[in-house]
Order: sequence, then structure tokens, then C-alpha cells
Amino acid sequence: MSAADSRSPGRRSFVDGACPASRTVCAPPSRLPAQAGENEEFQAVVPAPGFCLGVQCDDEEITEIHFLEPRAEMPPANPLAAETVRQLKAYLADPAFLFGLPLRPSGTAFQRRVWEEIAAIPCGSTRSYGEVAKALKNAPRAVGQACGANPFPLVVPCHRVIGAHAGRAGFARHGGGFLLDIKRWLLAHEGSLPGA
Repeated sequence: MSAADSRSPGRRSFVDGACPASRTVCAPPSRLPAQAGENEEFQAVVPAPGFCLGVQCDDEEITEIHFLEPRAEMPPANPLAAETVRQLKAYLADPAFLFGLPLRPSGTAFQRRVWEEIAAIPCGSTRSYGEVAKALKNAPRAVGQACGANPFPLVVPCHRVIGAHAGRAGFARHGGGFLLDIKRWLLAHEGSLPGA
């Protein structure tokens, strides 16, 4: 599926099961980064600057995408994994790339509302947890928890949600370290790193 395909009209909202910005649907929460030697649980591993992306899918839907410590690339195990690799590499080359992947539906109604709001944040922009919470008439902490439960990083760009006063806060339920370094890289890649 091309980037142009992901711009087609008539997209459903996350509440209906699809992401308006990238024609995606939501799945169960991501886990911590997998350790080296755990490639067998992935259908592909994509290298990125300083990290990797582990793709979990069946023949029909993406079930999760994980941030991983750097490791060897793993070739796609099926056609959907191959398309996911193609799209992830397209984003890594051009942060304005629009995803169009079939993602397994899941998450709570509130998480889906948060992910829909996040998906509407354009590349090169950020919103604070408070701004997203205000738009949803909820609390920033609840928004942060929903961001941390996002099973499809990059596709649903939770890295574009930052702390108050341009702070990065945490990322994927972690307050620092490896995952926060990824968030900084992603924001810099998109030209929206606060204070840069």
C-alpha cells in the first residue's frame, strides 16, 4: 500500500477501529523492549539509528511493533511483515510518510480516543499531555498511560506527545534511558525536538 493510498477519503475513526491519519487500528499494549536473542517472537526486525523495530504480525494484521535494542536485521517472515518493513523504512527515510497498515483492533474505548487524537498530530508538531487531555476532557496522567499502552509506535506517533513546558517527560512508560533516547531521535528526525 502506498502513502497515497493512506490518504483516501472515507476513513473510519479509532472508535470505529481505524486511525484517521494512517488508516490503522489498535491492539493490546506494547511490552518492554525485547532482549537480544528473542528474534523468534518477531516476524521482522528493522534497523534504525541506535535502535531496532520488532514487528509482530500474522498474515492479516499487525499485532504489535516494539522498540528493541540494536541487533541484526531479520528478514520478513510473511508478505504483511514485508510490507510493514517497507513502510517503516519509508518513515525512517522520510518522516512525513503516511502509514497504511492493517492493525489488530483492541485497547479500551478511552485508549482508542487518545490514539485517535495522537494520530491527528501532524509530523513536525507536538502536543503536551495536558493539551491532549483538554481536547478529550480528561487528565494528563490518563493520557500518558494511554500513550504508554500504544502498541504501534511510529504508526500511532505517541512520541509527538511531550511534557508541559516542552519537556519530553517519559516514553512508553519509562522516565529515561533507552526509550527516551528513541523519543528524542524521533522528534529530531521530524524536526520537532523541543529546545533544538
